[in-house]
Amino acid sequence: MNAPVDPHDPYLRTYTEPEVTALLRELHERGRPLGLRWGSIAVSDPTIDGRLLVDFGDAPVSTLLNLLTLLREGRPG
Repeated sequence: MNAPVDPHDPYLRTYTEPEVTALLRELHERGRPLGLRWGSIAVSDPTIDGRLLVDFGDAPVSTLLNLLTLLREGRPG
């Protein structure tokens, strides 16, 4: 398993809104068969220290990436 992405990783500042939106779509697709659903998940307007937030409790993009990593490693496709 890969090490979790730290929310303070400077690389996270390079993500754009379209890239994060594509990652959110992937999270929906990969999570659906496992019963993971977020009806209102989206890129949120506020940022913290220049980092985009994902609106499911204003989680940082690192949380999204870590969830996707778990889903990718746990299930093919």
